[in-house]
Amino acid sequence: MNNILKKLLGKNLPPLHRLRTGLMGLALCGFITACSPTPDPRLAAIAANDQPYNTGWQFFRSENALDLATAQQHQDWQTIQIPHTPKIEPLVVNEQFQGDAWYKKVITPEAAWKEKQIALKFEAAMNVAEVWLNGEKLTTHVGGYLPFTVNLTEKLKWDSPNELMVRLDNRDNPITGPKPLKDLDFNTYGGIYRSVQLQINNDLHITDAVAAGKKASGGIFVTYPQVSKEQAMVRIQTHVYNAHYDPKKFRVVQRLMDGEKVVADQTSPLLSITGKSDQENIIELPVTQPRLWSPKTPNLYQLVTRVYEGDSLVDEKTTRIGIREFKWVEGQLLINGEKTFLRGVNRHQEYPYVGYATSDAADYRDAVKIKSAGFDYVRLSHYPHSPAFMAAADELGLVLLDSILGWQYFSEDPAFQAQIQQTCRDLIRRDRNHASVMAWECSLNESWMTEPFIDSLTNIVHEEYPGSMSAGWQEYGYDIYLQARQHRLEHYQEPNKPYIVSEYGDWEYYAMNAGLNQTAWADLLQADRSSRQLLSDGEKRLLQQASNIQEAHNDNFNTPAFADGYWVMFDYNRGYAPDLESSGIMSIDRLPKYSYYFYQSQRDANEVSDKFASGPMVFIASEWNEHSSLDVRVFSNTDEVELILNGKIIAKQTPDQNNNSKNLKHPPFTFKVDKFAAGELKAIGYIDGKAAAEYKVVTPGEAARLRMSVDTSGKAPQAGVKDVVFVYAQLVDSDGDPLRSNNVPVNFSLTGSATLISPAEVVTSNGIASALIEIGDSLAGIKLTATSDNLPAASLDIAR
Repeated sequence: MNNILKKLLGKNLPPLHRLRTGLMGLALCGFITACSPTPDPRLAAIAANDQPYNTGWQFFRSENALDLATAQQHQDWQTIQIPHTPKIEPLVVNEQFQGDAWYKKVITPEAAWKEKQIALKFEAAMNVAEVWLNGEKLTTHVGGYLPFTVNLTEKLKWDSPNELMVRLDNRDNPITGPKPLKDLDFNTYGGIYRSVQLQINNDLHITDAVAAGKKASGGIFVTYPQVSKEQAMVRIQTHVYNAHYDPKKFRVVQRLMDGEKVVADQTSPLLSITGKSDQENIIELPVTQPRLWSPKTPNLYQLVTRVYEGDSLVDEKTTRIGIREFKWVEGQLLINGEKTFLRGVNRHQEYPYVGYATSDAADYRDAVKIKSAGFDYVRLSHYPHSPAFMAAADELGLVLLDSILGWQYFSEDPAFQAQIQQTCRDLIRRDRNHASVMAWECSLNESWMTEPFIDSLTNIVHEEYPGSMSAGWQEYGYDIYLQARQHRLEHYQEPNKPYIVSEYGDWEYYAMNAGLNQTAWADLLQADRSSRQLLSDGEKRLLQQASNIQEAHNDNFNTPAFADGYWVMFDYNRGYAPDLESSGIMSIDRLPKYSYYFYQSQRDANEVSDKFASGPMVFIASEWNEHSSLDVRVFSNTDEVELILNGKIIAKQTPDQNNNSKNLKHPPFTFKVDKFAAGELKAIGYIDGKAAAEYKVVTPGEAARLRMSVDTSGKAPQAGVKDVVFVYAQLVDSDGDPLRSNNVPVNFSLTGSATLISPAEVVTSNGIASALIEIGDSLAGIKLTATSDNLPAASLDIAR
């Protein structure tokens, strides 16, 4: 071992390079010859070739299109951190910013970069990006939802700082689609809204899956030729590139880890690669009695891939994978051989005020909320979502339908079609290793498409991921047929292939137009019959939303669908309307409506996790005041529920039995109460005769104070990464019981390393005022204070 180190720690190398190379020698001992039972922990320092590059950026925006020279002369640059939105928008976005967003950053090469391959990877930037280095244009990238990489290796100046300039144009674009913003059902926002990574690679390295641009290749591609409880085969395809002019010899080593336990490992033979060329290596790892991934058991492994040149470790990637099989038999889904119905929801990724510029932690909290609501499936509508959300889905057990950008827009323009086809390829290359991805919606949402165009997209899916399934909005061509319930009501025919109710519970209760053109808005129904109800709309209308959802979800079981997706999880903004689209089961501020608890009750009580709300539950869908319905609805996944008013038992009964509940796993319980009496209404849920869950609602008195809380949802606030976090101020009476008052002004002030993103004054919705804050470099000392007329000030220390 000492001889290896002496050889590797050559005196002619820079000190940092000598240290890293020496550690590679140590890693060689621990990994190939197994002279150490576990990999050396210092390997993390070697393999950190993808580094966050999100600080030290500058920004300005312009509604006018500017050229590079004009932008360089601009004087009023703002220092910002990525992720970033060009404009903090109001809660209801009526005039979203569209124009130029300019970013610049000074890049000063470090000694450790010498003789390395240097690139910047943008996880996403909206919508057309142009990148210059020292005034020389390097690339133009079209499309705002998927990553692109800029190679800087040959362009960096080593004797002086380098100026990187990025121009983003988020104006309407007929090449990327979809419709112009004024006609669009959602907002597209702008900016470098996901992370930027600095990639530092040796000449011999594992490629980036998207940047490599190789069909069914690039990076690391993991598939599962065999999956059973007894035995699985993990097939790993690794794409290696040699950026040097000289040939090299190398080995690829694969090791599958379950925590600290080595499950399987294998080393390739010595391979040869010529200069400036690439090569694939395939290794198959057998796994005995694998811990399979499914929505109920989201077991994950760590696949460690290492490339050695001679005795030196030159690259390492860790891929989190889940061994699983999605298979369809007679239209029904089998996950690892077990028939599964997926109860799901659609999600838009926007946050209020910051649009798409959320943090990884915020995306994780969204995933926890979705799983806590009783869902096992998410349709990623109507565009690629963040890698952070998808990683959370892997961990929590959310099955995903992965989608390209599209909404009621198709063009015969060859440039448009080529862009969509490339987007399909890039989507699959980015996301193919996620255990959670079930199928690929390489289809334009709610859009008529020509058959040759559909054929091209389905062929791409099968080329890029052989054996995988395509999903689309026309029954022709796609492996899985997506149909919204509002369209089914007018145009349903028994499908002859796997079928998903892609959307339901909103449009059919909002308008009688069952066509694809929502801008027609024909025959609108009364507001109190709609599923579009804000959190502030009160008990009666929130109950109506829950009734609509129950009816529609129950009806979906009358079809052969193997999955359904309610529209939508969170309220959101839309370009063509001057208000929030409010069919979410949670508000845009991530607060639950009654319908959230209806879905939560559909998960069996015996499913329990420490990562999300689960197990036995009971919820009373009532404010319990003099205006409340005396038909009290209770959502629960228990066998029986007992309702008690001020200590007196109203009834103990089993779930409702009617036409709108006959297909449900856990129908609601409806109790008849003779008359209203102020006080405590309590529900107790019983399983096998034993109390398993309890919930109460109390008629409140006058507002006495504010009670503060912070949204953690499985992830505490994170410092140093520009985390955005909701903080809530709840009106309560002197006994601490919550009020449901609307439009009460609450003023927020903030101290410490944080920024108040929402306005200083926010009015209550259902008794709660919501503030959105951005965490700075430290949690210590961050305090949010809320005040309201005639109430004492309330404060919350974020670090506690």
